[in-house]
Amino acid sequence: MSAILSADDLNDFISPGVACIKPVETLPKQAPEEINAYEVTTEDKIQKETAPPAEISLTDCLACSGCVTSAEAVLVSLQSHAEVLNTLDSHPSIDLSDIQGGIGSNGKLFVASVSPQVRASLAATYAVSAAEAGWMIDQLLAGEQGLRTGGQHGNGFSWVVDTNAMREASLVLGAEEVMESLSGTDAQMTSNDDGAATKQPKKPILSSACPGWICYAEKTHPHVLPHLSRLKSPQALTGTLLKTVLSQRLNIRPDQIWHVSIMPCFDKKLEASREELTDIQWRPSSSEIPTIAPVRDVDCVITARELLMLAETRGISFPTLARQPLTSPAPFPCPLLSAFLFPPLSNPRTNQPPDAGTSGGYLHHILATQLSLHPTSTLQTTRGRNADVVEYSITTASSLNKPIFKAARYYGFRNIQNLVRKLKPVKKSRLPGAKNAGARAPGGVGMDYAYVEVMACPGGCTNGGGQIKVDDVPLKPETAMTHKQWLERVDEAYYSMSESEDEDMVRDGVTDVDGAMHQQQRPADLINGISPSYIKGVLEYWSSTTGVELRKLVTTSYRKVESDVGRVGGAENERVVELAGRIGGGW
Repeated sequence: MSAILSADDLNDFISPGVACIKPVETLPKQAPEEINAYEVTTEDKIQKETAPPAEISLTDCLACSGCVTSAEAVLVSLQSHAEVLNTLDSHPSIDLSDIQGGIGSNGKLFVASVSPQVRASLAATYAVSAAEAGWMIDQLLAGEQGLRTGGQHGNGFSWVVDTNAMREASLVLGAEEVMESLSGTDAQMTSNDDGAATKQPKKPILSSACPGWICYAEKTHPHVLPHLSRLKSPQALTGTLLKTVLSQRLNIRPDQIWHVSIMPCFDKKLEASREELTDIQWRPSSSEIPTIAPVRDVDCVITARELLMLAETRGISFPTLARQPLTSPAPFPCPLLSAFLFPPLSNPRTNQPPDAGTSGGYLHHILATQLSLHPTSTLQTTRGRNADVVEYSITTASSLNKPIFKAARYYGFRNIQNLVRKLKPVKKSRLPGAKNAGARAPGGVGMDYAYVEVMACPGGCTNGGGQIKVDDVPLKPETAMTHKQWLERVDEAYYSMSESEDEDMVRDGVTDVDGAMHQQQRPADLINGISPSYIKGVLEYWSSTTGVELRKLVTTSYRKVESDVGRVGGAENERVVELAGRIGGGW
């Protein structure tokens, strides 16, 4: 999503709905011409006015609740690189070496999480490896030559977490959710319009990690809410983990922990603003820690481009930052979770293969899980009407080539529209005695999928709106490339996340104790390079150590959102526009 939206800028453009009136409202008003009532002229002498092209800015979108409600607009507009700097300069940092009675302190603990797509975007921009790009981010956020060099308090971030850790947890939980839906009965599944976290989703289960897709579903197609996966995204899971564990281990309030997430997508700002992703959902009932208002699991979201703006505002040249890990990172207060969040490079996480895509590999892991349950089965792939629609079927010899499991991938809103049409329930005829001849079967025609991976961006998350674009990179004419070529370069960096042996040696010994524990507890039951038993053990430990039921920690809910477009006193357009314009930042 760019600063100015127009049809020419989008490769997956959907024409605005009837309620979208912003292009007309934002056109400059034409000064009325003086009309001589006594002058007679012919039609061919009248000069046609050439109206300027209509443009839709993000401020316009935030002021219109056709897609974004006014409440979300205010929350989203507050999330920018400027807000990060303002927060760092407004509060003293909590001293980890001397935490006593932190409840009464006005200080804050600053933590950050970074997605692998952001590291891939920076790696492609500066022609470095993804590992080096990650280390440069660490140096900026937590290093002595980064953000700590400026500001009123010289604050930086105590920990910078890779969201790949909770992505692995999300993959294991997602595979379990699909298996439960396959063995469950219709009575156990949700009713039509029910998106409660306590209900089992209906088949086909639709992935819920993409906030753009969730926003679209809640506001335009509430009939798909019972199909949405109840699992939180890796961003939300990371925020919940950091807030629950750090508040308990350090004896500080959740609102004293300030978490910024660096993501490839602007819509992640909407996700962070959801009321379902606050401490109210997981706060222990016996908690004695006073909380004035709900505390968000993710306080602020910035994108890859906004990260560079963050460095530029502080007067830091990002490409000159050290391309090596921090020499003495602060120890995480929980050794077992430290080994999970910060594994040593001697035992790195397995890279995602190209078949998994660039959006986390949810569908790929579910297919791998199903294949492991049927060792003699084979996987067949069928491309749909375009490259962003792919169908998968698993067959066995005993099933006489009849699929025992079917799934699909739908990327881009054009394809998503076709998907939701198939899931739309049949309207009953109001005529007495009428029969619904040719009515769609429950779940839609051809919707015999068990799982569908849905992403709003064509090509996946490496093509997110907050990523660095080819036009942002100063390239020589002989090295100029198209958007497609640039995206291939980013994808290549995403798939090559592993470090070389020389880079392994740089960090060997930094986390030797945690690394040994990590290796001992990771068994050999690997699926797609991930051990389900190890992940489940970590999650159970997380639940037991915080005293919160695991379901409350890892699941969320969805609800139908009513638009207030056209209502008197609905969206406070002028107030939201003024606020968004005053804050500025990445918007």
